[in-house]
Amino acid sequence: MSMGITARVRRGLVAVPVAIGLVVGVSACGGSGDDDKPDASASSSRSSESKPEAHEEASEEPLAELKGPSGLILKVTGAQRDSGGFVTVSGELKNDGDKTVTVPAQLSGNETEIIRNGRSLGGATLVDAKGKKRYYVLRDTEGRPLTTTNFSAVKAGETLPVFMQFPAPPATATELTLQLPMFSTALIEISG
Repeated sequence: MSMGITARVRRGLVAVPVAIGLVVGVSACGGSGDDDKPDASASSSRSSESKPEAHEEASEEPLAELKGPSGLILKVTGAQRDSGGFVTVSGELKNDGDKTVTVPAQLSGNETEIIRNGRSLGGATLVDAKGKKRYYVLRDTEGRPLTTTNFSAVKAGETLPVFMQFPAPPATATELTLQLPMFSTALIEISG
């Protein structure tokens, strides 16, 4: 009988933090959202609240824009140094053309181990001109590149979120050149 009570008590102990987390999450979401709105008469529906946020993100100026073949454009929206010893470059791959484009296999690079894992941005590099070093996309223990993978075609007007992770250069290296096969190069600033 004490086993049944112990199990019920354990379930109760697990349920309490979950309930507290839900209450805190709900109160944080419903708090000061109206203070940020420029027009107090705006609708209070969830969809209208999310539109300004989406508009703000879309209007942010990208760090860089690399032009590729067939109307493909890579917009770099972030380059963040992480505590784990790497740099994450994030952005969007957009088809600015009027036809579906097959993503060139060259973007994966020419290393057999990366190519074996499907289409990716594994051919990307960061170049530190001052330090005279080139940084390649990281790989996991099975040889998969730490980047967006498994995309083959981008429809006209479609935008895909992408990321690439590289070893972190020294803290003094804040401006590096991003290179992607078949795309123009761009100088990006690393934050963090």
